[in-house]
Amino acid sequence: MKKDVIILGAGPAGLSAAIYVERAGKTAAVLEANTFGGQIVNTPDIMNYPGIKKTSGFDFAMGLYEQATELGAEVIFDKAVKIEKRAEKDFCITGASGEIYEAGAVILATGAVNRPLGFENEKALIGHGVSYCATCDGAFFKGKDVAVNGGGNTALEDAMFLTNYCNKVYIIHRREGFRGEPKTLEALRQKENVTFILNANVTKLIAEEKDKFSVLTGVEVTDKNTGEKQEIEVSGLFIAIGQMPQNEDFADVVTLDDAGYIEAGEDTHTGTPGIYAAGDGRTKKVRQLVTAAGDGAVAALEAVNYISN
Repeated sequence: MKKDVIILGAGPAGLSAAIYVERAGKTAAVLEANTFGGQIVNTPDIMNYPGIKKTSGFDFAMGLYEQATELGAEVIFDKAVKIEKRAEKDFCITGASGEIYEAGAVILATGAVNRPLGFENEKALIGHGVSYCATCDGAFFKGKDVAVNGGGNTALEDAMFLTNYCNKVYIIHRREGFRGEPKTLEALRQKENVTFILNANVTKLIAEEKDKFSVLTGVEVTDKNTGEKQEIEVSGLFIAIGQMPQNEDFADVVTLDDAGYIEAGEDTHTGTPGIYAAGDGRTKKVRQLVTAAGDGAVAALEAVNYISN
């Protein structure tokens, strides 16, 4: 397959880029390893996107997908594993399927994934008490005690969502202050079923065998200042401690910083002419839905300009 622009990632940045490429009269294909929409599909309520008072993450993603595909963009469910630059305006992308995709320019909109705590038994407990998505799994913990680990917007939004289902919600954060929105934090402080555990880290996942599965029954929390440990009985732990980029496969064609993000400025240019980076996977200070969409538009226009001149 050959297109003017190949876009890696069908999140808000990638689909926005596809819309702008097609509207500029060029052809676009979007390669996506999982499902379109990225992490925004797990957000129950979006209320900070200009011009839209309130919508769900799923509806927002569906709207982007339909707009891009109706304009002519193709969304292909295949994971890009390699990019080769054969010449100016001549890129070759290899998919995990073995399919080869050719393009005059490439936009990396690979986003990021949830960061794990890193405990040995963490992976085994996913789906058995450990989750990274409150909106996906919160209803399973109706009437139970749960904990949220983190201090950003995702953690606060997860905690707020869980207060509607759970008996008690512990918010465990390694600092005294929060990075999340003050309005959400204040609303949580007014909730009777929320308990804050601050300046503390989760240091152990406690589990027991039930029906041949290891099931989470609690967490060990250690105070950063005193070193004092306490065990909290919870049925669920929702981990919201940040994200990790997914750019390792492209380190030979773009420069990554120490954290694995693609080095690119607000113009979305990478160090390789013809390759652009948009969304949460690039170096930037603000990672929000609106900035991802903005990145996609900028990257698309830069890519179109590159292949047109």
